[in-house]
Amino acid sequence: EEGLRQRLHELQKQLGKKLMFEESVLCITSLLQEHYSSSSPALRKSFYNVICRVSTVLKTRYTSPGFWSAGLKLFQEAQLLVSDESEKKHIQSCIDQSKIHLTESQEMPQSTEIRTNRGYLFEGHLTVDPEPPQPDWLLRSNLLTAAANLFQGEASGGQIPPDSTVSVEGSTDLIQELLTRFDAIVPEFLDVDSGAPKPPPASKEVVAKLPITGVTEDMLVKLGKDAVCSICQENLAVNDEIQQLPCNHMFHPPCLKPWLDEHNSCP
Repeated sequence: EEGLRQRLHELQKQLGKKLMFEESVLCITSLLQEHYSSSSPALRKSFYNVICRVSTVLKTRYTSPGFWSAGLKLFQEAQLLVSDESEKKHIQSCIDQSKIHLTESQEMPQSTEIRTNRGYLFEGHLTVDPEPPQPDWLLRSNLLTAAANLFQGEASGGQIPPDSTVSVEGSTDLIQELLTRFDAIVPEFLDVDSGAPKPPPASKEVVAKLPITGVTEDMLVKLGKDAVCSICQENLAVNDEIQQLPCNHMFHPPCLKPWLDEHNSCP
């Protein structure tokens, strides 16, 4: 088992090299199929750690569908073999994320092709496609205007004011659109009225100035072998990219970005 453990360690180091990633994942998958069932608990843990490393490298470095397909095959094979519930749960999340990434990768060229093949009615007319839906803020504004006009019309015997910019038919259309997008719009009305503002997102200028550095062996020695990304809790490894906040907590940039898009504090 020591030889197999050493082989897994070598393959894990190769995951950071783009030219060797896919081949390394295929080798890990093959070793998993051949040896996992007969492995000791310690070696099974080594397999699991390497699988987690594949997931982290995919999320933080690579977007190639081929790489993600290789990772998905590994995760699916591991899901069939592992028995620990917490490990199965994490591997299932890796499978779900891989499928989402691959689906989005397939949809992007299709949407580009659709935009390319759109027709034209006449010169100067951009497209025959229907108009996109109004943004929520504009719909809310128009709805309030329409409601005010309708109420004023009721008070004046059913006549819409002559200076109104919204007709009865237009008001009806606005209300109908509100009903179809009720779940998206009404919570924003409630947020405005609640008097409890959400925390602002981090300043884009501040985020842009946060340094992104690569993890080195010397850095790992200083941080300790148990150093992890504070969000995904994956162990940091050589060549990982990390972003450090002023509080000195460290994160993978893809893990940190969604939080900073909505908050101006440390997770």
